[in-house]
Amino acid sequence: MNVPENLKYTKDHEWVKVEGGAATMGISDFAQQQLTDIVFVELPAVGTKAVAGKEIANVESVKAVSPVYAPVSGEVVEANEALTDAPEKVNSSPYDEGWMIKIKMDNPADADALLTAAAYKELIAAESH
Repeated sequence: MNVPENLKYTKDHEWVKVEGGAATMGISDFAQQQLTDIVFVELPAVGTKAVAGKEIANVESVKAVSPVYAPVSGEVVEANEALTDAPEKVNSSPYDEGWMIKIKMDNPADADALLTAAAYKELIAAESH
């Protein structure tokens, strides 16, 4: 299970990379493994208001359609359009090519409330049993 130490995580299995006042996000390696083969990703339009804890995108796999929740509040400033034609990048590279959206955060300190890699690993271990 790949859980990069330099990222923050949510209890709903999203990851966040904070750079200044911006947050790049996607779903974790654990989440993509649970979903199996991802066949479609529905992303928000640039300018959409992201609200922490509320649905911001959808991921469709061969199993189900699953919501993706915003880890922080702010404005969507970029969406990974490459996922429109290649949604499988979320499976093959969830932390790099499979990123989903970038959010200009209303309050960068919000990211401090997210899980560390160690806390996220504990969450996964608890859910896996």
